[in-house]
Order: sequence, then structure tokens, then C-alpha cells
Amino acid sequence: MSIVILDEILQASGLTECEFRQDIALHLFEKGHLTIGFASKLADMHLNTFRQLLKQRNIPLYSYDIKDFELDLKNLRQLGRL
Repeated sequence: MSIVILDEILQASGLTECEFRQDIALHLFEKGHLTIGFASKLADMHLNTFRQLLKQRNIPLYSYDIKDFELDLKNLRQLGRL
């Protein structure tokens, strides 16, 4: 599938084509819609370069929310480690 972004939309964003792709990839990764591998491909960047971009934008590599924490607690209790 291909997506066409009209030139007027790109111009209105004030971003270069490269920056536009990166911002979309960063957003989709941050929201959990893309893995880091697919996001780096969408951004047309080497994986390590994309990781550096995440760091520059203060976007964590991993998402660990309260549900993950509660599941970890449950598992540790079942294992008798808590």
C-alpha cells in the first residue's frame, strides 16, 4: 500500500519530507502501533539512528504501564518471591 501526501499538506506542516516521515514514525511507535523495526523503516532510517532519534525526542524504547506492573506483581506472588 502506498500513501500519497499532497505537497500542500507537506508545505503546510513546515517539515521536509524526511522530517514528516520521521514524525509519523515516531508517533506511531510512541502510541504502540508500530514496532521499532517497522517505525525505523517508515522513517527510512537505520535502526540505531532511529533509536538515537527516540532518545533526542525523549521517547522511551519500552512502555511499562500499571497493567504491566500489576502482572509482574501477580507473577512474583505466584512464584513465591513476594
